[in-house]
Amino acid sequence: MSVHKAITQHVNKQNSRINDFLALDQQREYYIEEALELCKQGKAFATDKINEVTNRINELAKQGIIPSRTQVTNEMIQVYASKFKESN
Repeated sequence: MSVHKAITQHVNKQNSRINDFLALDQQREYYIEEALELCKQGKAFATDKINEVTNRINELAKQGIIPSRTQVTNEMIQVYASKFKESN
């Protein structure tokens, strides 16, 4: 295999990982916003969907080039929601 082809393959794999990460990160942010909104309304919420996506992101991060993400707890959502309420 030529060096050019090897470099092209490597760049394509990295680009694919980055695109996968961006899509997953956007989905994760959506689920976080959804949980925050439910929490602000005093309704039941869960972090299961957030952390499922977080796990997928962290698996990608193990392959290099993209950052990992922290697991989200119910308490984290509640603290952030209460800060938002205090600032309004």
